[in-house]
Amino acid sequence: MVYAIDFGTSNTVIARWNAATGKPETLSLVDLSVRLANNPPLIPSLIYIENATQETVVLGQSVRDRGLDLTSNPRFFRNFKRGIGTDIQGFLPALDGRSVTFEQVGQWFLTTLIQQLQAIDPQMNSLVLTVPVDSFEAYRNWLSHVSQSVQIEQIRLLDEPTAAALGYGLTDEKTLLVVDFGGGTLDLSLVQLEKSVQPGAKPLGFILKWGQKAVESSAQRPKIARVLAKAGQNLGGADIDNWLVDHFSTTQGIAATPVTLRLAERLKIQLSSQTEATEAYFNDETLESYELKLDRDRFTQILQEHQFFERLDELMTQVLRQARRQGLEADDIDAVMLVGGTAQIPAVKDWVEQYFPVEKIRFEQPFEAIAHGALQLSQGVEVKDFLYHSYGIRYWDRRKNGHSWHSIIKAGQPYPMPEPVELYLGASIDNQPSIELVIGELGSENSQTEVYFEGDRLVTRRISGGSSQVQPLNDTPEARSIAKLTPPGYPGSDRIKVLFWVDGDRFLRITVEDLLANDTLIDSKPVVRLS
Repeated sequence: MVYAIDFGTSNTVIARWNAATGKPETLSLVDLSVRLANNPPLIPSLIYIENATQETVVLGQSVRDRGLDLTSNPRFFRNFKRGIGTDIQGFLPALDGRSVTFEQVGQWFLTTLIQQLQAIDPQMNSLVLTVPVDSFEAYRNWLSHVSQSVQIEQIRLLDEPTAAALGYGLTDEKTLLVVDFGGGTLDLSLVQLEKSVQPGAKPLGFILKWGQKAVESSAQRPKIARVLAKAGQNLGGADIDNWLVDHFSTTQGIAATPVTLRLAERLKIQLSSQTEATEAYFNDETLESYELKLDRDRFTQILQEHQFFERLDELMTQVLRQARRQGLEADDIDAVMLVGGTAQIPAVKDWVEQYFPVEKIRFEQPFEAIAHGALQLSQGVEVKDFLYHSYGIRYWDRRKNGHSWHSIIKAGQPYPMPEPVELYLGASIDNQPSIELVIGELGSENSQTEVYFEGDRLVTRRISGGSSQVQPLNDTPEARSIAKLTPPGYPGSDRIKVLFWVDGDRFLRITVEDLLANDTLIDSKPVVRLS
């Protein structure tokens, strides 16, 4: 049985493929899921650590039902997905004598969900997990670690916008723009669903795969989902909730607490279906009561004050620019799909309508499209992707008297690469015994967002301009030493030639040739898996 988990910042969706009906279905887990209004079953991405040593936790709706989310208790975590794989500023508590990280919290959350699924279905043998398009390698490596800790024969990854495009079930040869706007991230992805490939064509492969289980067969020829453009930013509904809390703190003097944060979230949700919203708040300490009121116009003003729409415009510009490099204009996009709870905000829909006609915009599956689309990997759909990030090597810049980065592989590079990239390197000191190489994942050069703590609130901050963010991938003494030099090297001439290329499984491989000794020191060695 094949399952898919769309692990979101605010909510998580679990779906499985129903062989009897030939369609995906969303699961509701007892005590964990909640179903509000016309929404499908959702699992709030909340966790409370009862005992860190014994790894006993409370998840999802159970946290709210027991009121464990209404106190500033260090055992309660929300929005923890944002901190996974990032360098954050702030303090994480030691619970029961054990240090706690966001990675550990996320692992407890996912593994507990998976264990519950296995208890329901002991035949569960295949799982698809979805990932944000703007995730760095650290997040994917974390998912790999989590996957290896559970007993499932096959686990695969698929980026969330591509899964959403498949989830809408549109016909072949459609060019689709997915606006995936959830609690923690905003991802835009331009995806083209192509005609079925011919029999005997070489499979294009999955994004990532563990286990030895063969790819499921399909009576139909596999379809291809070709990713043409991507852009993402660490911006989501959690940020908007914080902005609303700050608004009421400024205008009515209401303290920022877990209670007011939940009320702000309720107001935001109400304004998706009505023009005005009201919530009552009672302060237990001062015994004062307040009425929190907000209408859509003031809500939109608050978004504008935080440059919300400018940030959306930047991402749309990036995607459309990438599309033009593929020979596509905005008019060539057949449909625009809004996915995620934040995409239901009327102001977001109005923003999309500035770029595309109303008849092209679809938003009927905001919560289920990703999980349902991920299940298509088991139904003969193959995904052809490209590298979202650029990659480079670190070098010493004598003019700056510090390290800089030289790009070797550009973002947008399809894989496997048809030809390797060549690089010649020389020794930097006399009698140099070996060559070291640090490979890094290069972020966008335009603007960045960093995750950090503000009191006990996990938020993001936009960083404009400046140098690009870099995530070193092999910066350890063992990993960065790539070749010993015999005889030792001296400055003044090229000593080695390094060939870089990416194989079909996204592994960056290197071949190192010693020009002086006329010898191959390393032959097609995998260094790191790229994203």
